[in-house]
Amino acid sequence: MSLWRQVARGLRTLTHRASVDDEIDEEVRDYYERARADLVKQGHSPQEAARVARQQLGDIGRAREELRSYGWENVAEAILIDLRHALRRLRQSPGFAATAIGTLALGIGATTAIVSALWPILVEPLPYPEADRIVMLTGRTPDGAGLETAYGTYIEVAARSRSFEGLAVAQRWGAVIAGDGESELLAGDRVTADYFRVLGMSPAVGRNFEASDETVGGPQFVIVSDALARRRFESARAAVNQTIRLGGVPHTVIGVMPPGFENVLAPASEVWSAMQFRAQAPFQSGEWGNQLRMIGRLETGVSIEQARDDLAAIGASRVEEFPRPEWALMERGLAIESLQGSVTSNARPVLLAIFGAVLLMLVIACANVTNLLLARSVARRSELAVRATLGAGRGRLVRQLLTESLLLAVVGGVLGLGLALAGIRGIVALAPTDLPRIDAIRLDTSAFLLALAITTLVGLAVGLIPALRGARPDLRADLHSRGRAGGSHHLLRRSLVVTEVALALVLLTSAGLLLRSVDRLLSTAPGFDASNVLTVQIDATDLRYESVTCCWVAQERSSDALLQVFQSALDAVRAVPGVESAAFTTQLPLSGDNDIYGVQFESETRPYAALRYIVTPDWFTTMGIPLLDGRLLEAGDRPGAPEAIVLSESFAKSRFGDRSPIGERLRIGPENFEPNRPWDVVVGVVGDVKQTSLGLDSPEAVYVALGQWVWVDLDQSLVVRTQGDPALLVPAIRQALGSVSADVAIARVATMEALVAASEADRRFVLQVIAIFAVAALVLAALGLYGVIAGSVAERTREIGLRSALGATRADILSLIVRQGMTLAALGVVIGLAGAAAATRGLTTLLYEVTALDPLTYGGVVVLLAAVSAAACWVPASRAARIDPTAALRAE
Repeated sequence: MSLWRQVARGLRTLTHRASVDDEIDEEVRDYYERARADLVKQGHSPQEAARVARQQLGDIGRAREELRSYGWENVAEAILIDLRHALRRLRQSPGFAATAIGTLALGIGATTAIVSALWPILVEPLPYPEADRIVMLTGRTPDGAGLETAYGTYIEVAARSRSFEGLAVAQRWGAVIAGDGESELLAGDRVTADYFRVLGMSPAVGRNFEASDETVGGPQFVIVSDALARRRFESARAAVNQTIRLGGVPHTVIGVMPPGFENVLAPASEVWSAMQFRAQAPFQSGEWGNQLRMIGRLETGVSIEQARDDLAAIGASRVEEFPRPEWALMERGLAIESLQGSVTSNARPVLLAIFGAVLLMLVIACANVTNLLLARSVARRSELAVRATLGAGRGRLVRQLLTESLLLAVVGGVLGLGLALAGIRGIVALAPTDLPRIDAIRLDTSAFLLALAITTLVGLAVGLIPALRGARPDLRADLHSRGRAGGSHHLLRRSLVVTEVALALVLLTSAGLLLRSVDRLLSTAPGFDASNVLTVQIDATDLRYESVTCCWVAQERSSDALLQVFQSALDAVRAVPGVESAAFTTQLPLSGDNDIYGVQFESETRPYAALRYIVTPDWFTTMGIPLLDGRLLEAGDRPGAPEAIVLSESFAKSRFGDRSPIGERLRIGPENFEPNRPWDVVVGVVGDVKQTSLGLDSPEAVYVALGQWVWVDLDQSLVVRTQGDPALLVPAIRQALGSVSADVAIARVATMEALVAASEADRRFVLQVIAIFAVAALVLAALGLYGVIAGSVAERTREIGLRSALGATRADILSLIVRQGMTLAALGVVIGLAGAAAATRGLTTLLYEVTALDPLTYGGVVVLLAAVSAAACWVPASRAARIDPTAALRAE
């Protein structure tokens, strides 16, 4: 019979069972009549023919059943019968069904949400062709830390290496685009011509960059994102060949990237400009600043290890054609890592910690539901024994019980998908802004299939043990069991409760350690007073140029004119009611800024590296940074005056020890290439400021007055100390800045307290997620313990009645039951402590001033778990203490 006929026959059987049964009966009767007729023809009497025909056919009823058993539809029908029976059983126990389904929905939903978040970040290949061949190349500091590269380094590697099909570099770029209303600050990158080719991508409309676009002084070309093209020009095709002014300079749009293009190196980028750097540039130029991200596409068949050896050989062999300054030496080689590994390296510990937490919670949920099913199987022992007595085999009973557990898991899985969707939205809302590929986190078909797989596995896991135990009935004992369980049954249930308590302790301990770490971090002095301070990041690139009315020409605005604009902005902001003081700085603490320059003291030849802050004199008082020695920068530290330098405390101590550095002379960055330039003079020392993280030591820093540096930085941050809530003054401050110049674009407005909190977003994120799981695990463990003790009380009613009749007081009964439950909890705590000691070592990178074996955290978690366990035991214990011994004995 063809497959189609088998399917059609099966569907007809399922939908028209009565007609098919009549046909089978007719077929059996027809076979019988033909056999009887043949026997009569052979000479048998009618009575003898009927007897022989029945012998040949066998039992007619059995023959009908055998005919009905053929075909796939009979398996489907058996499954439907099992499902109907399972639904009836669950409807008869709504409390049990709701608890089990809710528990499974929580476990399956949380697991699906977390895996849906982890998959695109840690597992799914990057959205580029042959993404495994794309690598990130970084320099190395003397201590082995990663370092961005210089353009000169890129030129040498591109010329000398034979391991790469293509190389490219990118530099972050904030581009102000003029519009009909307010100017808009776009996030972008300056890139070399092969940038998109290395990624394996090309514009959907227009053309890619070409080598000629990198010509210094040539026309400026940009490629834009599809979203920007639609926002500014209504469509991608309309954007091509349009001229836009970015930073006061005309740029021609030559291409638009495809919709949904992911730029994983800088996800916020919307515009890419061709980088116009000089291949042969003096060391003091910007081309030799370590400020570029270098990526490459490996040649086919070349491994990362082979490319690493190639780079090491290039670094070790200097050639005259490619000179290197001291800060861009490659003797230590270049670090090379897959692009996916590079962009996810910081997020990996955070996400793996969360993944471990959700797996623990899923196991707790499974153990809890398994316990519920085991408890329910005790009450069904008589039922299962009756079914076995009536002929149901062990396989039939196992199938029925597994069907019930799978039904629970399926319903829980469906509800879990809804929880997963809400969980994914919560993850995206809580996640740090720098979490890579956050836009790729979604509940898609893969997530649905994942939820289906988890549901099936969970259903089998939670149902297999109860099914195997329930399908081995002792007919004589089970028919008279009256719902009592045997010793092995009690042991299994108690073991599951111990497991739940142990795993809950691991989660609670992890959450406790993270909570103490975040508390310690946020109580760490950042070196400044963040209260009532508003920060406004501005980009004044357009201020560099002034338009000539007769034609499209841009001229450099003088430094004096730029300084006057910044001073006017300060004056306008200070005049806003409620403002106490205001200042400009080139980089803000704890904001992601990391502007490092080389420092050379006159008294020695060894160079140092330090953060470079260009600030206005009121910076220190506005931020509350204390003066420790000498003086602060003053209004007299202006262009033409001797250049005054203020050092951070850590820099002064590491260089001069206990000796005062006041009067010491030094040069910073490009000043070192101007031997005729006057030396800068140290005039003061101030307290250290946390720059990159509250958990890291304060880096060494130098402070220079705005106007005394070699150039005027156009990317500045305004800090404003207010008398009250700084958020209330945002509109007035925006208006004040706009009154000075319409060419100032505001990129970010945030309170300093918000920046401090955001600097520890990774730890907060892990803490929030694990804390949610820990609370859920604690509740599930308490419910499991309560269920076991309550079931034990129900089964020991006669025993408790006898004890009461023999003189046991209520206190004795309470003590007996609570002691039983607390013994299980104590055993779980002991096992959990060992598990927590091992598991929390994985959180070491997220901890701050707290060890993975912090005794205070462990002690607090044990006390909390003991208190919750005692409460879970007290309810059934108090019910046992109220048992009437007469009623209990009479019931037996």
